[in-house]
Amino acid sequence: MKKFIAMLCVLCLAFALCACGNSGSDGSKAPAGDSLTFTTGGDTGTYYGYGSVLAQYVSSNSDISVTAVVGNGSQANVEDLNSGAVQLGFCQSDVMSYAYTGTNLFAETGAVDSFSVVAALYMEQVQIVTMNADIKTVDDLKGKTVSIGVAGSGVYFNAIDVLGVYGMTEDDITPVYQNFSDSAESLKDGKIDAAFIVAGAPTTAITDLSTGGQVYLVSIDDEHIDQLIAKSPYYSAYTVPASTYGMPEDCQTVAIGAVVLARDDVSEDSIYAFVSTIFENAGSIQHGKAEELSLEFASSITDVPYHPGAAKYFAEKGIEVSVK
Repeated sequence: MKKFIAMLCVLCLAFALCACGNSGSDGSKAPAGDSLTFTTGGDTGTYYGYGSVLAQYVSSNSDISVTAVVGNGSQANVEDLNSGAVQLGFCQSDVMSYAYTGTNLFAETGAVDSFSVVAALYMEQVQIVTMNADIKTVDDLKGKTVSIGVAGSGVYFNAIDVLGVYGMTEDDITPVYQNFSDSAESLKDGKIDAAFIVAGAPTTAITDLSTGGQVYLVSIDDEHIDQLIAKSPYYSAYTVPASTYGMPEDCQTVAIGAVVLARDDVSEDSIYAFVSTIFENAGSIQHGKAEELSLEFASSITDVPYHPGAAKYFAEKGIEVSVK
């Protein structure tokens, strides 16, 4: 009898240990799938804010665990994906194309093909920010001190594209190479006259800047928008409403897609779980950019193939995409 009771105690202890091993600190079931690191952007940009919300939502509502981390922009995110440091990453659609074809930012290092598309999530606006009411057009930037993004970044090439259609180069301005938060601080302190910030509006860095003074976004006219799109089809026309930052009027500009990429070696099941959890619950995700979630836009990338896990989800919705 004593032996039976002892054996029973051992079994109970084993079951208790198994239960603890499969539960979180709150008693909930621990994730059974992959643990993925999701590189985003600077902590004052949309990538980080939105990426953190998505990571937390997917982790709480699927069997995979996603951790969002601060990133250094699209180029660095692709490089981190390629090195295996992360499994997911935000990227501008133009930089994604540069990486896959080995052009512009990746002309020296060569093409990177270790990643594939998960989904396009929202549009990133090219925002030319100033606190100087006399700067009304891109032409007015001539002779001014302007932040055009970190040297070699996606923002840098966007700035060069915009200046280029107006017949301008870096030589026509005094260029400064700063990230979003540093650009905002420099504008606030009067150290620069304007800054290119490419991110989903409203952007935290600009919103914070607007609390200390009037901010303006410089519009791009129709003629030059058409030239930009003709030269680089990944751009599209976009209007930023005046209410976004309490501006006197709407701003007409261009935008590019914000795309989530994944390493090819991430499992099909994990990427399927990531995509399906987001799009099946779009109305429950608490972030302004979640309002832009669209299956049509998500599956619209044509120059880089999709990850098999994403393709599987879109196929269930009757949408066919190119797949690796």
